[in-house]
Amino acid sequence: MKGEAWLFTGVALFFAVTGSVYVTFSTDPAGIAALAVSFLMSALIAAFLWWGHTRVGRRPADHKDALVQEAGGKRAYFPARSYSPALAAVGTALLGLGVVQGLWLFLIGVGVLVPGVYGFVFRNPDLAD
Repeated sequence: MKGEAWLFTGVALFFAVTGSVYVTFSTDPAGIAALAVSFLMSALIAAFLWWGHTRVGRRPADHKDALVQEAGGKRAYFPARSYSPALAAVGTALLGLGVVQGLWLFLIGVGVLVPGVYGFVFRNPDLAD
């Protein structure tokens, strides 16, 4: 995770430098906003990856002499059979379409999204199959 953290830290620094030069020589608000948002998003990902590196520690991918067999082990819980991701995806798509098409589709999207989010939040990994 350390390599990915360095990568996104470099991307964030690139957007910070590019954005500061752009602010100095340009008055275009759209470009300034785009570079500012790009910097903030890459800095957010870099901060998350640095936090993950301190929490999880060094992974086998961080070692130069690591073997493929060392990559095993339980890092996180991912349920094998769950309808929650599909419900959340369809509900979010319907919400987006509902903004354009009308309130009726937006409300259907809310009705589909709520059970998906509920399944994400309240799924107990101890009771999973």
